[in-house]
Amino acid sequence: RVAVVGAGVSGLTATKCCLDEGLKPTCFEQSRDIGGLWRYTEHVEAGRPSLYPSVVSNTSKEMSAFSDFPYPEDFPVFLPNARLMDYLRRYADHFGLREHIRFGTTVVSVRKRPDFATTGQWDVVTEADGKQTSHVFDAVMVCSGNFSEPSLPLHCFPGIEKFQGQYFHSRQYKHPDVFQGKRVLVVGMGNSGVDIAVEASRVATKVMLCTGRGAWVLSRVFDHGYPWDMVFNTRLMSLLRNSLPGPLSRGLINYRVNQWFNHENYGLQPEKSCLVREPVLNDDLPSYILTGRITIKPGVKEFKDNSVVFHNCPEEEPIDIIVFCTGYNVSFPFLEEADVKVENKHASLYKYVFPTHLQRPTLAVLGLIKPLGAIMPVMEMQARWVTRVFKGLCRLPPQSVMEKEVNEMKKNQVQWFGLSFDEVLKTDCLVYMDKLASFIGAKPSVLGLLCRDPRLALSIFFGPCTPYQYRLGGPGRWEGARQAILTQWDRTLKPTRTRVPAGSSSPCPSLLAVMGLLLLLAAVVFGF
Repeated sequence: RVAVVGAGVSGLTATKCCLDEGLKPTCFEQSRDIGGLWRYTEHVEAGRPSLYPSVVSNTSKEMSAFSDFPYPEDFPVFLPNARLMDYLRRYADHFGLREHIRFGTTVVSVRKRPDFATTGQWDVVTEADGKQTSHVFDAVMVCSGNFSEPSLPLHCFPGIEKFQGQYFHSRQYKHPDVFQGKRVLVVGMGNSGVDIAVEASRVATKVMLCTGRGAWVLSRVFDHGYPWDMVFNTRLMSLLRNSLPGPLSRGLINYRVNQWFNHENYGLQPEKSCLVREPVLNDDLPSYILTGRITIKPGVKEFKDNSVVFHNCPEEEPIDIIVFCTGYNVSFPFLEEADVKVENKHASLYKYVFPTHLQRPTLAVLGLIKPLGAIMPVMEMQARWVTRVFKGLCRLPPQSVMEKEVNEMKKNQVQWFGLSFDEVLKTDCLVYMDKLASFIGAKPSVLGLLCRDPRLALSIFFGPCTPYQYRLGGPGRWEGARQAILTQWDRTLKPTRTRVPAGSSSPCPSLLAVMGLLLLLAAVVFGF
């Protein structure tokens, strides 16, 4: 029996993977519906993630799909939150997940049983309609997410206590009406910060977006109009990124992102560092800077009664509203601190999943990771691995080996080859997925396929690394995986090619064209 905490994206796929392995999941969801972060509500609910109605996914539908459940071909390439919720409901209904979910039930505590050393079991206390119930579970999958507890470090902003205007965390934001006719400052340049600045600039008198470190900005529309992640996350490009010396790999990223626009000319160039920040996905920011709707500013030095002073800028800027887009804290209030140790907004977990010090590997945390790519397939792969560990079909390394790896990750040292990220939780999506897939025997063999099915092998290596690749063989093999890979461009272009002139070319890029484009990029890399 497995307890699954939360029925968001990770909770749904965890429940499904449990069923695939013959386990008996019970999913506890404190709200009355599935979806977690992606379920929009007009009002902010305590203990739940909150999003604004205009949110659109940053990764394309083919790269974001669960590996045995492609999106419908008529769905847009990048999903508004309502369409993504539609997909999650179809997923839950298709695999019969709802009957395993207890809605309106909050997990109050998860504690090791007295005989944990021999049984690995947990005492789980839940609350529904004011009544608490105790359960015994053989394993627990924590799928509660990390977007519920806002991080608002006001002590880092001198003078904020004097400020007479309005300020709030981005979690409170819903509609741009609040900015009508106001002078707005957005603090923080993650995806939410840029989204809110863009929306505010359509109704506000003035909008400033401040960032101390800068950021790379990517458009969802990449080379030749294809989705950014279907061009960026291929096995060929990953091989190049991770085989080149670090400076050359960073130079490649610098070259590629500046092809859209020169970040230095727009005040966005990241500070020089050997550590790479994740890019911001926004299609409007450069043009809004160019037209004066948004002004980029350095970090905040001090707030005053009705104004702000920025570093290296002596003059005061009058403001009426501040939006703090300063991220979220990681917390698991139902767990004992000794079971999952949280520090500096991350937990000490082997492969971002398992606590290293437990006598039995029967507790797993899903989704506490920031991949450079789609997170939904990553959480699904985590769940596939976890359920096989629970069953004893996969074994974890000795505690000393796991702790050594976790401690090395904490140091966040610059790697000699490939990209090194600025946060412990950030990782290369494809490399991480391949590693977990190898644990369960589901990593595709390009060389093996080259002999048996060369068309598929070339699509896998040169084309986008879509999640279906991890269903071609091994446990959980899906008969439709090959066809899903060979038709992925059809589903990508179907919703955009709504007008096809007579005598037009094929609706999807030919394999030779894709190979040519990627080999050209490779030539650019080695010639940089």
